[in-house]
Amino acid sequence: MALSKKPTTGMKDILPQEMQIRDYVIGVIKETYGKFGFTSIETPCVENIANLTNKQGGDNEKLIFKILKRGEKLNVESASTEEEVVDGGLRYDLTVPLVRYYSNNAAQLPSPFKALQMGNVWRAERPQKGRYRQFMQCDIDILGEPSNLAEIELILATTTTLGKLGFRNFQVRINDRQILKAMAAYSGFSEENFDGVFITLDKMDKIGLEGVETELLENGFAKETVDRYLELFKGLSEAQDGLAYLAERLAGFLAPETEQNLQEIISSVRATKSLDFEIVFDAALVRGMSYYTGTIFEVAMPEFGGSCAGGGRYDKMVGRFTGKDVPACGFSIGFERIILLLMESGFQVPSQPAKAAYLVEKGVSGDALCDVIARAQEARKNGTQVLVVRMNKNKKFQKEQLEKEGYQEFVEFYKDPLKK
Repeated sequence: MALSKKPTTGMKDILPQEMQIRDYVIGVIKETYGKFGFTSIETPCVENIANLTNKQGGDNEKLIFKILKRGEKLNVESASTEEEVVDGGLRYDLTVPLVRYYSNNAAQLPSPFKALQMGNVWRAERPQKGRYRQFMQCDIDILGEPSNLAEIELILATTTTLGKLGFRNFQVRINDRQILKAMAAYSGFSEENFDGVFITLDKMDKIGLEGVETELLENGFAKETVDRYLELFKGLSEAQDGLAYLAERLAGFLAPETEQNLQEIISSVRATKSLDFEIVFDAALVRGMSYYTGTIFEVAMPEFGGSCAGGGRYDKMVGRFTGKDVPACGFSIGFERIILLLMESGFQVPSQPAKAAYLVEKGVSGDALCDVIARAQEARKNGTQVLVVRMNKNKKFQKEQLEKEGYQEFVEFYKDPLKK
């Protein structure tokens, strides 16, 4: 089989210019989240296959890169099921590994525990622009905090971070899975059909209310039920306070504390936010993960045509590992989308040190070369980033390439000092 210089399908090489931006963004994220009390952790990229296929990851479970057993444990010839040859998989997100990590180490961790985790994840999906099979995720989570202080802190930390990266006028949308369920129950959908209804509702941004109606009817739901459901959304569009409107209409289906909880989150964030953005209730916000149990939220950037962060509360997940539920809530920044937006906007990393390239002719050696290196060392001590390299035959092209990497000053050294 011939060697290939191209990355595996769905993967990509990262060139220096992008890597510089990625490193900068990672630094801003870690510094900002650190000020909110989040602690960096790390989990393995490989998880036990049972953890990844426990019906908590939604459609992502169909996209797992599975790992064969090794050595004597692998017996393909006698195997009749996949379970007999597979025992691990590459993580498809950071939440499942975090929950396992917490379940294993809770006795050594503070409570509540505020975790920051950044790392690559893998999904075997169809690659397209901005979507790869290997990509970086950036999550913050609070475990052990049952009150909405967790949601408020997560939203403020995430929006502060986005602000420090130069984003403005975005929108935080917020909803609650209990509201979604109450709306479906009020309309007459049976509980076993809730997930199917929510999958259709999740397409509202793309297909509109009429499209949702058409799809629900095509899926076999009664027109009376669908009409009752859509009337709720039509009423929302006319209501001054959509959350209060729904709470009134869903009396008997929705616990009053659910509305009160969301109202407090919204009012608290509005009163304490440090930059200009909106936080709004959105009854059509679904978020796909089946592990969400309560509040859900995402950051939308209308001018960029999509969202760049999302998360929610998942109070039942730890219990699947330990038998005892622990309140948990998290927010994930779409790291790769943010990098793409910054690259497309021509973003330049601020406060970079001066960059100088010392181009040394091939014949320069011995004491003369040591003098060049000593000069570079002195400049480095004074804060300049100095690259010492041999001069190429095509010096002009070499300089053009270095300029693309941000080098502003060029110093040339020749074997013959009079040569220039």
